[in-house]
Parts: sequence; C-alpha cells; structure tokens
Amino acid sequence: MNISVVIPMYNASSTISDVLTSVVQQDYDRRIEIIVIDDGSTDSCSNIVNDFIGKNDFDIKLINKPNGGVSSARNLGIENASYDWIAFLDSDDIWLPSKLRRQVEVVESLSSNVDFIGCARNNESLRIGLRKIKTLHKAVVRELLVKMFPQTSTALIRKSVLQELGGYDTSFTHAEDGELWIRICTKYRFYYLPESLVITGGGKPNFGHSGLSANLQAMSDGGMKILNMAIKRGDVSHLEGAIFRVFYYFKSLRRVIIRSLN
Repeated sequence: MNISVVIPMYNASSTISDVLTSVVQQDYDRRIEIIVIDDGSTDSCSNIVNDFIGKNDFDIKLINKPNGGVSSARNLGIENASYDWIAFLDSDDIWLPSKLRRQVEVVESLSSNVDFIGCARNNESLRIGLRKIKTLHKAVVRELLVKMFPQTSTALIRKSVLQELGGYDTSFTHAEDGELWIRICTKYRFYYLPESLVITGGGKPNFGHSGLSANLQAMSDGGMKILNMAIKRGDVSHLEGAIFRVFYYFKSLRRVIIRSLN
C-alpha cells in the first residue's frame, strides 16, 4: 500500500517542520508522498516547507492556493494524490513512527476489506456511551452520531472512497470531518484501532481550550447540521433523529459546564 499524506497548512510556521519530520521518520517501507496545501498563509511556513524539501530526499509537493478553508485544502490534496490510500495530517499534529505501519498491518490482516481506518490519539480511550472500545472495532453510523470519532490526523482512507463521495463538504467550517465520516461509514467499511499513534494539539483534550475546537456553539451547530443531513438521507429514522437532538442538547450543555469550570 503506497500512501499519499495530505497536510493542509495555514500560518503553521511554528509547527510544520516537526509535522513533516514525523512523516519522514515513519518506519514504513513502502512509498509515501507528502502533499502540503498552503491555504493562503501570511507567515513564513511555505519557505520552511521549501527549505525542508531541499534538505530531505523525500517525495514532498507544496501547492499554494488562495485562502478557502481546511476542507477546500484537503480536497485539493485529494485531487493531487498519486496513490490509492490517503492519510490526513493537520499542520500542528504529530505521528508516532509506527502510525502508518500499524494501520496498514491491520488493513492487510483483514484482506484489505477496509475502506477507512482511524486510531486513538493522545493516549485517550474511546468510549461510546458506557462501552470502552478495547479491540479493533467496525463502526456504524449511530455510534458516530453518539461520539464523533476518530480525529482527522488518525485517518487512513481509500482514495476511491473520497472520490466517489466528492470529498469534503466545503460549506462546513466546523465538524467537517464528522460530516464526511458519517457519509463514509454509511456506505463503506469503517474501522477504529484503539492504539494511540498520534499526538494532536500538543496532547490537549478534545475541548475546553482556546482555538477552533473551543468554539462550542459552532461545534454544536455543526453537529446538528450533520444530524439533519443524516435524517434527510435516511441514515437514521426521524424518531432516532429526535432522540439524538435531545442527546445533543445535553451534550452541548455538559461541554459548556466543563468549559466554565476550567
């Protein structure tokens, strides 16, 4: 399995070198290409990437585009990918050296009957309701509506799946990954590996901190939009949708309370 790594980048001068290094240092013996999409940055991150390219004998492409958001950047990366599998990596996240190797080992152990595989990050355990996921898990849509997982930088996906679905919905500014994950999980084989192979956001928790992930109202609105689209497509029934709406209300309230206590 040869892999295209898509890294959207916006003003990431302080982190992008470490991110690229984490890909170059993968203990994976097949072909890897890195596609960095500079989404209209105003800092020196493109210069840093070009300097990195000059110092490393590795297949790295830098593509510049006007600022259009992370979804459009990832879609452009998908369009320019050479290989049949795509791994997403954000410009402030780090892969552990065994990340790709472990995921590919799992895919091949299942005779390649996998279209999507994510993994744990930051040594966190995944709980869906009261259940802790301890072994390789094939997910269903309702589980993702309860607990959106996995994080973007853990995902390894067949390029053909992304192409068939049209990639990311660029109308989303929050929860864009969740929207795409739901569409993938509805039609394809979606797996989660409970091994922590990625460090995201410097190891911070999912919410309660500054930054995009801390915009709780926007996250809540994005989640509700995903649910409404899932109901419209028939992924869940209207009755299930009503139950999920109540669940989302209390989930959002819980996040606000936790945020206020931090």
